[in-house]
Amino acid sequence: MSSKLAKLAAAYKQHLTVPWQEGVAAIQRVIFAVYDKSDELRLRSNIDEFELLTQQAGRHWILLDLTNAFPKWMAAQEYRDAYFESPDDLAGYQTGELSEFATELTEKLRAEIAAKATPNTVVAILGVGALFGLARVSSIVERINESVQGRLLVFFPGEYQPENHTYRLLDARDGWNYLAVPLTSKDFS
Repeated sequence: MSSKLAKLAAAYKQHLTVPWQEGVAAIQRVIFAVYDKSDELRLRSNIDEFELLTQQAGRHWILLDLTNAFPKWMAAQEYRDAYFESPDDLAGYQTGELSEFATELTEKLRAEIAAKATPNTVVAILGVGALFGLARVSSIVERINESVQGRLLVFFPGEYQPENHTYRLLDARDGWNYLAVPLTSKDFS
């Protein structure tokens, strides 16, 4: 594990030592583990370390990987061949078929969380970078955070700017303000 990811894991471990209060708002149960996009493969090869840390803290772990969510959704579409001929038919984030993708994805995530998670569970989301240009990570998190009774851990390839609580996915677009708990490799020295 690279030193940056080891520091991120240490910050996560330290965060897990704080007792979980009951009755906190959904936004207070969301954790963004922010890492450099160039560390994606290293993170994936060491994801078991985060699971182990979670279990050592006496918590349960569920990993939901969104990497292939869009290809699976597209493969199930009746008019997929027409979309490849005319990709503009998919429209944008808020309208058209892509909003349908985001809605179906959040419904699937909520169902999986409801079936598997308890108030003592960390629900980890991996692969949010694959949503870039297809669905807003902030919208997905906002739609599912109420479903998570324990903690929602989002592995986030990008940047966090603490002065205004802004997150930038893949460092490639304007960020959004989100009040989740940020964890970065800078949090642990």
